[in-house]
Amino acid sequence: MDSDAVFTDMEFEIPLGRYKDYNLVAHGWPNMVYGDEEDKSWTGLNTGVFLIRNCQWSMDLMEEWASMGPQTLNFEKWGKTLTSVFKDKPFPLPDDQSALIYLLFTNKEKWGKKTYIENEYYLNSYRLAMVKMFDNLTESYTEMEKDHKILRTRHAEKVKGLEVWEREKYLKGRVRRPFVTHFTGCQPCNGEHNPQYKGDTVLRNSVLCIRI
Repeated sequence: MDSDAVFTDMEFEIPLGRYKDYNLVAHGWPNMVYGDEEDKSWTGLNTGVFLIRNCQWSMDLMEEWASMGPQTLNFEKWGKTLTSVFKDKPFPLPDDQSALIYLLFTNKEKWGKKTYIENEYYLNSYRLAMVKMFDNLTESYTEMEKDHKILRTRHAEKVKGLEVWEREKYLKGRVRRPFVTHFTGCQPCNGEHNPQYKGDTVLRNSVLCIRI
């Protein structure tokens, strides 16, 4: 999990049973990873947050993935390869995201079959997208609590399991908070945020996402 990512739905329970036959889980869209050339995108999945099993398969994947990194002699060569494959890739050097996607679709039998691309909930959400959804999210939770009195209770202590279970029942079919929100480009630890994003905008967005 990247240092600029934050848990924003503390009640959500990861559906681990869904992943029993997989070793890697990442948020994304299968058609943008395994689809035709025109559909492939370097944003087909997000590597800012992912689940990975502690096993030999994962160790092998990490080793092959790292072989495309800046510590290797083939770093620039891989950059040319990835740029030629992903037409929307905005910079020439390799990155962990496009590198992983490349591994998945070029060796689906070995890597792809054990990778689950999740998009039924926000395992990793982009902060700007969440800001645009703020009104809908707020309305969804407000209406739910208005319709079901049991959900309007507030406690200073940790929320009890029964209350979480009740909320999950009523959240089905509604817009829900993202499990994790990724503040891409903010770099909160070193303060060197991406100049593409204005500092005050980043702060306002961050406050809104956390309020959600």
